[in-house]
Amino acid sequence: MLNARSLWFEAPRRVGFRDTPVAGPGKGEIQVRALYSGISQGTELLVYRGQVAPDLPLDLGLTTMEGSFRFPIKYGYASVGEVQEVGTAVTALRPGERVFVHYPHQSAYVVHAARAIPLPTDLPPMYGVFLASLETAFNIVLDSRLHLGETVAIFGQGVVGLLLTQLLRKAGAELVIAIDRFERRRALAQQLGAHLVFPPTEDIAQQIRACTDGRGADVVIEASGAPEALTPAIRAVADQATVVVVSWYGSKPVMLSLGEEFHRGRLTLKSSQVSRLDPSLAPRWTLERRLQTVLHWLPVLPLDRLISHRYPFAEASRAYAQADQHPEEVVQVVFDYGSSHG
Repeated sequence: MLNARSLWFEAPRRVGFRDTPVAGPGKGEIQVRALYSGISQGTELLVYRGQVAPDLPLDLGLTTMEGSFRFPIKYGYASVGEVQEVGTAVTALRPGERVFVHYPHQSAYVVHAARAIPLPTDLPPMYGVFLASLETAFNIVLDSRLHLGETVAIFGQGVVGLLLTQLLRKAGAELVIAIDRFERRRALAQQLGAHLVFPPTEDIAQQIRACTDGRGADVVIEASGAPEALTPAIRAVADQATVVVVSWYGSKPVMLSLGEEFHRGRLTLKSSQVSRLDPSLAPRWTLERRLQTVLHWLPVLPLDRLISHRYPFAEASRAYAQADQHPEEVVQVVFDYGSSHG
């Protein structure tokens, strides 16, 4: 029996460690030693801050979490580890293989082998923490239905927004406009392919229209996590075009203006969530095809530029405080588990 350490959110903005016994793998299972895990700057920080409805069902498609949104809760979904042991009937994985698992921050764990995703052998394992975010970003690209030569505006240049900036360039966008309140992220967006970058000023919709001959963007993606971004997103999009809402706002109230632009422009507000694909793509796209496409892109994109902070797992409290209190400094925070299980 292995004694692992798991991270729990004990109360809003308070984290702690618990000893967690980890048995050997049973039939169809594998034991994984964590190498790295990533903090989600969106959903996970909402949980950390206590900004999630307390009665929301815990599952959200991730059965590895424990507790509840009333606290305490063991949360997280971007773990990269090395297979230590395999149980009987496991043939697709072997000890020493590097895998990604949608698992909370924990130094070692046992999961069913089907939940572990083998990472490309040419990928530095730390960059595997981006798999979930890249899958989310790719799903958004599919939902956007962007066409060659069109203009896209992306509100928010966190990890998902920066990945979108890169993918939408490759998908054929003629003009990519990135909007973010932090200078560091705007600079990164420009380095990674955005043609134009702006802070979210009061006249941002007019600025976007000025860049598109008054037409507006063909697609606007709201990925900032800020409810107040939705109204300028609607005002910045072209007639009969689509605003794709990526952000999960948790319990934060959304005051949305659905006045002249929304109705007269016959606009579409579309939700994008990674657990489902656009039904119209069903004849061609499956979750497995999407995953394999993302695994292809992981070693190709310059993911190293997105890692702003790397903390030992033992310093998790300091890492969350950094991400929460100084978002202007943070892009992707990674926990490094080192060579021990503690």
